[in-house]
Amino acid sequence: MALSKEKILRYTSNNMIDIKSEQETKAKCLLIGSPEDKKTNGSSLKELCGLVDTLGMEVVKTLSLTHMEPNPAYGIGSGKVSEIEALAKEIFADCIIFDWELDPRKQRNWEKLTGINCFDRNEVIIRIFAQRAQTKEAQLQVELAKLKYSLPRLSHTYGDLSRQRGGSYGTKGSGETQLELDRRQIEDKIIQIKKELSQVKINRETQRKQRERTKTASCALVGYTNAGKSSLLNALTGAEAFVEDKLFATLDPTTRKLSISEGSSVLLTDTVGFISNLPHTLIESFKSTLEEASYADLLLIVVDAGDAHCKEQYTQVLKVLKEIDANKVNSIIVLNKIDKVKDDHEKLSELDAYFPSSVKVSAKTQEGFEELLESIKENLLGTESTFILPFNRTDLLENARKGGTILNEEWLEDGIHFTARIPGTISEEKDSLTDKVIKKASTRTLALLMPYLVK
Repeated sequence: MALSKEKILRYTSNNMIDIKSEQETKAKCLLIGSPEDKKTNGSSLKELCGLVDTLGMEVVKTLSLTHMEPNPAYGIGSGKVSEIEALAKEIFADCIIFDWELDPRKQRNWEKLTGINCFDRNEVIIRIFAQRAQTKEAQLQVELAKLKYSLPRLSHTYGDLSRQRGGSYGTKGSGETQLELDRRQIEDKIIQIKKELSQVKINRETQRKQRERTKTASCALVGYTNAGKSSLLNALTGAEAFVEDKLFATLDPTTRKLSISEGSSVLLTDTVGFISNLPHTLIESFKSTLEEASYADLLLIVVDAGDAHCKEQYTQVLKVLKEIDANKVNSIIVLNKIDKVKDDHEKLSELDAYFPSSVKVSAKTQEGFEELLESIKENLLGTESTFILPFNRTDLLENARKGGTILNEEWLEDGIHFTARIPGTISEEKDSLTDKVIKKASTRTLALLMPYLVK
């Protein structure tokens, strides 16, 4: 019997709704934590949950392992393998995600055993980066990381690796496998992207040289992902950088001018957030972006004061800074989101003990901004100091003029008196042999002028 037009429309509409709801349903995930997670009080697995949520997937169950066995097939003991397989079926998981790097062979074995997608923390982060990349440079960087990551994992996407293409009877061999063709295409694509990124790097270096000619000081906001760097940039400069309470909300660096005193300003750059166990493919791909931190005159290391694991996060930030050769750049520790803990005296005391020279601010309430700006000014422009030079050291006066800001200058009978701001700070260290206090300047100009500093 023929269906009426109304029934056909109703049937089509209901099926479209079912398809739409199915597409909008989040993938269900089973998360497996490593024994190392227990040493960090569960912070690593909690962070993985945050990454999975950012990716738009649903965490149904988590399981932390107590120990790992050197099993060549799965990386863990057979008993635990069976337990994980049964648990995945019980909760109807769409995928299993491991909180450690899963090599290609083990990944293939897990997928063959469970019949569902299995991948690691690295792939989660790469997928997030792929979703969030906006600029052409970021998209190229993410694509390069994806290709490098997928190259050794190609074979697990093919059930039959004996498929042949090309070749014919009487020619050399029966042709190439589909796997070999795809591998060659990926290798060619990697070479092409590297060429495009090398041109982007040249353009970035040209822009950097132009900034150096203008002698505009630069600051880079660095820190753990979701520490509030973009919010801080917006609050300090009035920028409109994208902000969201998720990991890796933004990947593209944003630079804005920040006024630190009358007639003086600096360039403030928001960089991509760091995270523990950041895949090396991403560090390598984003190196040109991360290098902005190593070329900055000052780093503002932003720490989430309200996070229970802020100490471990700060340690991880220092580790990444060392990897990109930015660990020697002068820095200020900025404890952000201080409004969350200002009534917790025990937490504040703990933060003061661990970060004694930090500046406490809140991007939300703009608390501590005056102190932060003063600290930036002292590090980049120097504190206001008075010097008396002998008449035969006018070369030092020229150094002060080029490397700092002279506020007042007088030529008197006993020498050249001038007040200036010279970039850098003076620290005191006790000599272990003589117990004498030795003063050291952080910049060359300040070191040359230090003997003529009026106390």
